[in-house]
Amino acid sequence: MLVLAMIFGVIAVLFHVMAFVLESLFWTRPVVFARFGVASRSDADITRPMAYNQGFYNLGLAIGVAVGLVLLPQVDTAGVVGRTLVVFGTACMALAGAVLVGTGRKYRRAGSIQFGISALALAFTLLA
Repeated sequence: MLVLAMIFGVIAVLFHVMAFVLESLFWTRPVVFARFGVASRSDADITRPMAYNQGFYNLGLAIGVAVGLVLLPQVDTAGVVGRTLVVFGTACMALAGAVLVGTGRKYRRAGSIQFGISALALAFTLLA
């Protein structure tokens, strides 16, 4: 179970790093803001501060889970800290994905991916 927890944990980390890049670094590119359902460059400029903030939220979760994954295989206190970081981080990721699914039809796919990956990482970590 530990290997599966780590595999899905890494996927969840990569998903959230990608979200950071899109939201905080490339938000005003038409291909990016259109992917998030933003209709125009003007709307993207207005929502840029929110997207920037959201991107860093995603990066923070990714860093926490990544550190947890490094510590997780340890059998001492570091392993407990790693497990705690992975459980907390993936639970937050899964909850955010569930909320996104419920936000509207156009967000169901992205929310389902975010929820599914994170929930699997969480479940396998708890079972490990």
